[in-house]
Amino acid sequence: MAGSDSQPKKATPPRPAVNANRKPLQVMHISRKTEEETIKKESHEGEKPDQSIDKRLKNKVLAKKEISPLKRASEEQKILIEHPTDNDEVTSMEDLLKSEKISDLKNEENFKKNNIFEQKSRTVDEFDFDEDEFLAALEENQPVGTTGEIAKGSVIAVESDGVYVDIGGKAPGFMPKNECGLGVITNLKELFPKGLQVEVLVTREQNADGIVTISCRALELRKSWDKVQNLAKEGKVIRVKINGFNRGGVTCDFEGLRGFIPRSQLEDGENHQSLVSKTINTAFLEVNPDRRKLVLSEKKAAIASRFSELEIGQLIEGEILTIKPYGFFVDLKGVSGLLHHSMVTNGTMRSLREVFQTGESIKALITDLDPSRGRIGLNTALLEGPPGELITDKEKVMEEANERAIKARNSLSKEKIDLQNEEKVINLS
Repeated sequence: MAGSDSQPKKATPPRPAVNANRKPLQVMHISRKTEEETIKKESHEGEKPDQSIDKRLKNKVLAKKEISPLKRASEEQKILIEHPTDNDEVTSMEDLLKSEKISDLKNEENFKKNNIFEQKSRTVDEFDFDEDEFLAALEENQPVGTTGEIAKGSVIAVESDGVYVDIGGKAPGFMPKNECGLGVITNLKELFPKGLQVEVLVTREQNADGIVTISCRALELRKSWDKVQNLAKEGKVIRVKINGFNRGGVTCDFEGLRGFIPRSQLEDGENHQSLVSKTINTAFLEVNPDRRKLVLSEKKAAIASRFSELEIGQLIEGEILTIKPYGFFVDLKGVSGLLHHSMVTNGTMRSLREVFQTGESIKALITDLDPSRGRIGLNTALLEGPPGELITDKEKVMEEANERAIKARNSLSKEKIDLQNEEKVINLS
């Protein structure tokens, strides 16, 4: 058509559908490594190397040796962050954490190795330790004087209320006036001159000033109780002076200890007041240091003195007092002995009265003696020849008792030796 544009119209492209899938955006990845390498290459192109390759390698090895393991680990980590390896173009955070963990483990192992090496290389001399000096220091600082301990020292000062004694501690020990002895003390300076060596018992440990309380009286009392206990075990008889009385009995003193004798244990208990200021023989009934109890007996002293005249294997004559199912009680001039039914004869008897009667005089050997318990064991079977001779011919056995007792004593001593040997073998085993 005339007047219309001669150029043909351009075709309009079709519009994409609203819900059509779009292509993802194309993102160009730029590697930081390539940029850094190109910058370094350009900067080093104009510079000429001053050192050879061998020299640079040598310096690099020396530098690595000089850097400590901890510092080297941090440097390696820094290099890994700034210059990633050629295998991975981009270093991820996971790789960095792994490398950091590995370096920490290596550093810890190196630290332990170095520490163990240092511990092995150290010796005791480096610590300046001396065992003897250490023990001497402990003994020097250890407090002197524990309760119940016996100490020795010298008198250094005497006061009106007591005595000061040097017992080797930081401070002297103090002994009150009433603890200086058993009796009444009037003049301390005469009894305890300066420089006098004394033995004391510690009754109280040191106070805030380091002073301990000591006593001569307590030590003497302890020794007295030990002596009394030994005498009681041996069944000894002691002589005491009566110094007082009461309704129950009389009192006395022995080795600084106060003793008591009940009226029932006196030979004349009805007139016990008359015994004051008199000296009598007594034996021990009860000895108790913990309760400070000392009980004596005049009657037991008579028995104890009789026991001192007796010994095992001795032939003794006595009178039958009573007959019991288990044996005969025999009066031995102030003390009584027991003739047990098993010790009467080696034969078979139907009744004890078949052998001896009450009031009959007999001869027997002493086979057991216990002064502390007041027991005397007798035996007539050892005087027999053939078993049962006492039943068939008692008069002959009693007439020949002295000669037969010699043989019996020999057999008793042999049995005693054998018994001691058996006890030794048992103790050794």
